[in-house]
Amino acid sequence: MTGVRDSASVTLGENCRIDDGATVPAETEHSSPTVIGDGARIRSGTVIYPSVEIGSGFTTGHDALVREDTWIGDDVLVGTKTVIDGATTVGDRTSLQTGVYVPRETSIGDDVFVGPHAVLTNDPYPARLDRDLVGPELRDHVTVGANATVLPGVTVGSGSFVAAGAVVTEDVPERTLAVGSPASHRPLPPEVGPENQLL
Repeated sequence: MTGVRDSASVTLGENCRIDDGATVPAETEHSSPTVIGDGARIRSGTVIYPSVEIGSGFTTGHDALVREDTWIGDDVLVGTKTVIDGATTVGDRTSLQTGVYVPRETSIGDDVFVGPHAVLTNDPYPARLDRDLVGPELRDHVTVGANATVLPGVTVGSGSFVAAGAVVTEDVPERTLAVGSPASHRPLPPEVGPENQLL
């Protein structure tokens, strides 16, 4: 249990490996324990806050951050320097690659792939207007390419593919390709298929 700051405030499953230099859980005013399922591999520099529930088979890169009130399913990868800023759900078999930003109030389904340095957003008028934060929803089997941006409140439908560098400003229907800035919608190429194969 190296890397565990306070064993009374975290419940670990069997066969978990937590590196020295990881912080589980971080010190905050939250009192709810952190729960991490079997077989976790948490690398150095990672910080996981209280009030986080994580399933089995969880893996991080280095320097990942998972904030409070987050629920993460089974067999999820949170890549190096990826930030999940709390109040978020992440489904089973989902892969968040290096440098992904996931804001509060975001919903990510099962079998989702989010490529390196993709940014999801939750504030429609940052530093200008006081509005409720509403993150995007990525439904099951969505792929988001590297450096893409998904704006607040946008729903990306099941099986859709957001191309690298796209800026998604409106809902994407299921099984659709979103490409460009602002993203336009095209039929999903048949050779791509509507489902991710992440395991």
